[in-house]
Amino acid sequence: MKLFLLKIAVFWRRLRGGSVRNRFAMSASRVEALMLRADPQAPWHLRANWMIDVAEWVRHESKVSWRDEQAWRRIKHARLVYLLTWLNRNRTVRRSVQMTLQRTLREATGPELFSATGLPFESAFFSELSERLTLTVLPRRLSPSDLSGLFTAMFPAPSDAQWMLELDQEALDGLWKLAADDGISHMYRQQIDESLVYLCTLVIAEGISPAFRQRLEPKMPLQATPFMVLRRELESYLRGAPGDENALRSVRMLIAVCQAQTDRIYAHLDEHGVSVSLVYRVERMRAQLLRMQLLIDLRAAGAARVDGRVQAVLADLIRAHHHRSSIRELIRRSFSLLARKMVERNGVHGEHYIARDGSAYRAMLKAAYRGGIVTAATVTVKTLVNSVGAPYFFQGLFASLNYATSFLLISAIGGVLATKQPAVTAPALASRMGELETVDGLRTLMTEVAMLLRSQAAAVFGNVAAVIPAMAAIALLYGWLHRTPLMDADKAGSVIAGLSPIGMTPVYAALTGVLLWLASLVAGFTDNWFALRTLREALAHQRQLVRVLGAGRAERLAAWLDRHISTIAGNVSLGLFLGMTPVLAQFFGLPLDVRHITLATGSLTAAAASLGWQALGTPAFWLAAAGVALTGLLNVGVAFSCALVLALRAREVPRRTRRLVFRAVLRRFMMSPYAFLFPPRGAAGEADAVAAEPGRTAEADAGAAETRSRDVGNADSAAANDSSVKQRK
Repeated sequence: MKLFLLKIAVFWRRLRGGSVRNRFAMSASRVEALMLRADPQAPWHLRANWMIDVAEWVRHESKVSWRDEQAWRRIKHARLVYLLTWLNRNRTVRRSVQMTLQRTLREATGPELFSATGLPFESAFFSELSERLTLTVLPRRLSPSDLSGLFTAMFPAPSDAQWMLELDQEALDGLWKLAADDGISHMYRQQIDESLVYLCTLVIAEGISPAFRQRLEPKMPLQATPFMVLRRELESYLRGAPGDENALRSVRMLIAVCQAQTDRIYAHLDEHGVSVSLVYRVERMRAQLLRMQLLIDLRAAGAARVDGRVQAVLADLIRAHHHRSSIRELIRRSFSLLARKMVERNGVHGEHYIARDGSAYRAMLKAAYRGGIVTAATVTVKTLVNSVGAPYFFQGLFASLNYATSFLLISAIGGVLATKQPAVTAPALASRMGELETVDGLRTLMTEVAMLLRSQAAAVFGNVAAVIPAMAAIALLYGWLHRTPLMDADKAGSVIAGLSPIGMTPVYAALTGVLLWLASLVAGFTDNWFALRTLREALAHQRQLVRVLGAGRAERLAAWLDRHISTIAGNVSLGLFLGMTPVLAQFFGLPLDVRHITLATGSLTAAAASLGWQALGTPAFWLAAAGVALTGLLNVGVAFSCALVLALRAREVPRRTRRLVFRAVLRRFMMSPYAFLFPPRGAAGEADAVAAEPGRTAEADAGAAETRSRDVGNADSAAANDSSVKQRK
C-alpha cells in the first residue's frame, strides 16, 4: 500500500509539472559531475564523447510522458539556460569547459560540416543506396577532423532542428561566448568559403555533363552555361569585400538560374521518359544549390555573433542529415517522378477500357467473349502439357509461354481478359480524384466510378460466359475423338477440390491480383524506358533496318512498337508471373499457386465435363463455383487497390479527398448496386454520359438528372450531401 501511495505521489508531481527551477536544482549534482568531466588535455575521443553526453542531457526526453513536443522543447531550452547559469556561477569549471570546447572546434578542420552533412555523396543512386544501407548497420567512427560526424551525433533526432530554431538570442549569445572566439570565427568563415568552392565544383561537374546539357534548351556554348558563369561570379565574390552587394546579388541570381535549369530537366524527363539515376543527380544538385544559398546568406551576415542565419544553417544541417540517413526518403524522392510517369501512362491506356455508355458496354462484352474463347484453348493446352509429366520447372516454363502467347493473341484480335483492366483503369480514376474540388466534381467522379466498375463487370461476365461453353465443347470434342476424357478422374477431382474457398484459394487469388498489378508496372516501366531511350527515332533510322525494310516500313514498325510496346511487355510479364511463380515458390518450399478467374472457370468446366454432368450435383462442385466467384472478386479488388494506392500517392491526392470519395462510392453502391454492374437504360445512360463530360454546368446536370431513375437520383443526392457535410467541416 505504501508503495502504491508513493507511485501516486510521483505521478501527481509529474502531472502538475512543478517548478522548472526546482527540478533542475535537484539535478545540480548531475550537472556538476558532467561539467567536471571537461578536460582540455584529454584525447579527442574523450572530449567528443563528453560533448555528446552534454547534448544528450540537454535534449533528453522521457519515453513515456504526458507532455507534447512543444512542452519538451521548452524544457530543453530551460535546461540549456540552467546549464549556462550554473557555469557563470562556477568560473573555474566554466574556464575548463570553454577551453575543452574551443580546442575541439579548432582541431576539427575542413569544410565537411558545411559541404557534406546531409548531402548525397555518391555519384549514382544505387551507390548511395548501398552506402546508406551500410551506415545503418555499421557504427560510424568519429575522427578528429570529422566535425560533421560529431555534430550529427550530438543532434540525432529530427525534432532537434525545430528546437534549434526556437532558441532565443540570450541563449545563443551564451553558447557563442562559451565555445568560440575571434580565431575560431575566422577559421569557420574560411571553411564556409572552401565549402562554397567545393559545392560549386560539384554543381558544375553535373551541370556541364552530357546528360544534363542534352536536356536543356536553348543550346549554348559550354562557357556560356549558367553553371560556368556561377563559378566565375562566385570566385569574384569570394575575392572581393564581404559587403559587396553587386557581387552578392549576382551570385544569388545565378544560383536561382541554376535551380531553374533543374526544373527544366524535370520537365524534359516528365515529357520524354524518366531516369532514376538522372533524377537522383538532379536532386543532389538541388540540395547542393540550396546549401550554397544558405552559406552565402550566412557569409553575408558578417557578424561576430550567432543570429537567425546561423540557426537556419544549423537547423538545415540537422534536417538534411536525417533525410540523407533515411533510405525510405531516398527511394521516395528518386522514384516519385518515375511512379507518376508510369501511373500517367497506365492511365492513358486505361481510358480505352472504360465503357461510358450502353454501346461501349456491349462492345466490351464482345471483346470479352473473344478473350474467353482464347482462354478455353489456353486451358486445354495447359492441361495437355501437364499430362505429359515433364519436370516441374519445364511445366512452369511451358505454362508461361502458353499464357504469354494467349494474352498476346487476345490483344491482337481485340479481345479483353478480365482482371487485366483494374491495374490500368485505377490510374485513370486517380486523375479524376486529383481534380475533385466541388460537389459537381464529386457527382462526375461517381459517374466515372460506376462506369469503371461496369467495365470490369462486363469483362468478367463476357469471359465467363464465353469460356464455359467453349471449354465444354472442347472437352466433349476431345473425349469423342480420343475416347478418353480430357482429365482423368483423379486429376479432375483434384482441380475441383483445389478451387474450394475453404482452403488456400483466397490467398492464391489475392496473390494473383498482386501479380496482375506488377505486370501493369512492368508495362508502364517498359513504355517509359522506350521513350527515354528514344527508340522510336533510333529504329526508324537504323541503317540495317532501313536497308532491309525500307524507310517507310521502318518508320511504321517503329511507330507500331511505340504504340504497343507496353501491351507486349505487360502480356509477356503476366504470362511469366502466372507460370513461374508456383515454380519459384516450390523451389523455396512455399505452398503458393495462382488463381485467375477466367483460367479457373475453364479448369472447373473441363473437370466437370471430364467427370460427367452428374458432377454438377455434388457439393464439391458448388464449393468450387463459389471459390471461382471469390477468385474473381479478389483478382479485381486486389489489383485495383494496389494500382489505386500507387496512383493516389504518385499524384499526391490528399487523404481527406480519398476518404470522401471512398465513403461516397460505398454509399452509392449500397443504394444502387445495379448501376455498378450493368449499363443504365434509356435516358439514364445519356444522363450519365453527359455528367461525365468535362466543363458541364450544374444547370445542365440538374436538367439531365430529372430523367434518371429514382435509385440513381437518390444515390447522387446522398453523395452530394456527404460532400456538403465534409466541406462545412
